[in-house]
Order: sequence, then structure tokens, then C-alpha cells
Amino acid sequence: MRIPCGAKWFKRAQNPTQEVRRCTIPEKGGCSMTGIYQHTLDAKGRLFIPAKLREELGETFYVTISPEKCLSAYSQENWDDVARRVAAMTNVQQRKMRPLFAYAARCELDGQGRILLPQHLREFAGLTKSVTVVGSNNHAEFWDSARWDEICPLEALPENIAAVISDGRPACLRAAARVY
Repeated sequence: MRIPCGAKWFKRAQNPTQEVRRCTIPEKGGCSMTGIYQHTLDAKGRLFIPAKLREELGETFYVTISPEKCLSAYSQENWDDVARRVAAMTNVQQRKMRPLFAYAARCELDGQGRILLPQHLREFAGLTKSVTVVGSNNHAEFWDSARWDEICPLEALPENIAAVISDGRPACLRAAARVY
């Protein structure tokens, strides 16, 4: 079951004579990326990045593993913020963050708006052919489409959305917290 995306885009006026400015959310330190897009990996492992997300990610950005079985893409600005936060951690905490940096790849858009996803990242996320690209506030996520189709309906349940809005946790996590 696919849930249709009805994302509305934030439009900002652009002066054609000025350089395009990135929108930023000072409290989060990054851009607001939104939307759900379906794309296909080509035989060489290249993935098309939607134009709306390219505006926010920039020409060069970082792709790394995620706590979920997907990949996360960060603009240079957001990646620098992640690196600063990790540098401020204790050595023990920094070692726990090692995989985030070890798996990271600096990606550059080609002339057709595609990036080459390294094999180790594609394997981590189980990306083979059909990929769902999801805007997720200050980063984008790359999901295997079949996996996304499994979790999206669960995350989009009204009670989960209401719970996240009210206290920041999905209903399933709030219920689990009461058991323990």
C-alpha cells in the first residue's frame, strides 16, 4: 500500500540576479527538506536526486549510514554541524560515532543531477533498484522502496503523528515506556 504524498513546498522569492540562498532553521542548524520521491538506481549505482532536494543539499554533500536501514544525506553545512557536535563529545562517545564517519561518502552531482552511491552504502541500506528518496527536515533519506512501503504506513498512523506532535515520541514508544 502506498500512501500518496501531498507535500506542499515552501516557496521563496528569488531575485534572478542574486545567488540562490539556502533556507536555514537556526534552532536545527539546517535546511528543511520535504517530500517523497521514487527513483531507480542505474547499473552503475547512480541515483537521481530530486531538484527540490538538490537546492537544499548543494552540489556536494555527504551520504552516510543511518540508525535505520537507510542512508542519510547531509548538506555541507549540516555535515559540518554534525562533525562539530561529535568533536565536542568525550572520546568514548566519539568512538560510538565512528561508523557514521567511516561509512560516509562525499558525493558530487553529475550533469544530470545524479550521485554515485558507493557499493558499501548500497549494501548497508539494501538498495538494489527502486529507491524512495525522503525529505526529513535537515537531511534526506534513501530507502529501498519495498522497505519504505512497509514502514511508511505505520509511521503515518494518526495516533503516531499526534503523539510526535504532542511529546516528540511515536505512540508505540510511549506505550513501551509505560511497560518498563
